[in-house]
Amino acid sequence: MFYREAGQFKTSYAADQGLFPIIQDRWFVIALLVVAFVVVPLVGNDYWFNALLTPFLVYAMAAIGLNILAGYCGQLSLGTGGFMAVGAYSTYKLMTAFPELNLIVIMVLSGGITAAVGILFGIPSLRIKGFYLAVATLAAQFFIVWLFNKVPWFFNYSASGQISAPPSEMFGIQITGAAADPAVTYFFTLCIVTVFAFVAKNLVRGRKGRSWMAIRDMDIAAEIIGIRPLLTKLTAFAVSSFFVGIAGALMFAVWLGSAEVTEAFGIDQSFLVLFMIIIGGLGSIMGSFFGAAFMTVLPIFLKNLFVDVMGFGTGFAEHVQITLMGVLIIFFLIVEPHGLARLWQIGKEKLRLWPFPY
Repeated sequence: MFYREAGQFKTSYAADQGLFPIIQDRWFVIALLVVAFVVVPLVGNDYWFNALLTPFLVYAMAAIGLNILAGYCGQLSLGTGGFMAVGAYSTYKLMTAFPELNLIVIMVLSGGITAAVGILFGIPSLRIKGFYLAVATLAAQFFIVWLFNKVPWFFNYSASGQISAPPSEMFGIQITGAAADPAVTYFFTLCIVTVFAFVAKNLVRGRKGRSWMAIRDMDIAAEIIGIRPLLTKLTAFAVSSFFVGIAGALMFAVWLGSAEVTEAFGIDQSFLVLFMIIIGGLGSIMGSFFGAAFMTVLPIFLKNLFVDVMGFGTGFAEHVQITLMGVLIIFFLIVEPHGLARLWQIGKEKLRLWPFPY
């Protein structure tokens, strides 16, 4: 009754293959965008923007990038934190060297630099895969963090080794810096993530996305039918690193404002983003948002529950969070390997037949 496709006739292949071929999906996305762009900036407060909404969007961007590589192309990576650091430090160097350059241009250039680094570290994927590829990308994670920590040029010879985003304006509104309004930083991040989410959705639906999935499912069969593993895998690394690099740029310049490579982009970030796509759903753009929302809300919920309500220490809440995260990952890998995105899909399928038995 609420989610029926009856009467929705498609008169062309383009309509049938549209981004949202079902009217209910189209209206749901439009309503969601209206809430995010109009309602939330009006009713939200600084705590919402700084602690919940902006981090969720940044991690959703990083999760989309990793999902393109691991979920759609089947190339496991544990170097997400390092590639985010490349995007952050590239943004810092470009902002300090070219202060008159537009922030969006800087972020796109930073994403391009990260894509080049991703291609470099993606070369081993041509010979190795699975666990061995994960170890190779883990080595990239440690090497990148070590490089940014030991070479003073990357942090402009700062005594503390920390990088800070200089103030940047767009249309007379400050986007970065200490004086930036949290609502403005949220709106800017939302615009960037929305645009690139639609780009990613169209990429995975097109020829390149189908090539990635063919390599993921069986690379030998994909090569037999004419798909080039070299080009396909390196393209996946490049596109994934581009998205992750922009996520790192957003994290440093817009959300945090300052960062230190070991604390902000350590191995914990790589595992956190990996957990997001496992819980949210591998091979799903929507799952990237689900996983980012879940992993962003969970620590805040547990802190409020155990610290503010029950009176336990923050250490206890952190231990519970780590334990619960591990239990949830095992649960989803056993019960529903496709994560929250699959549960969302099952719910929509049930709505198609409601109120009749499923």
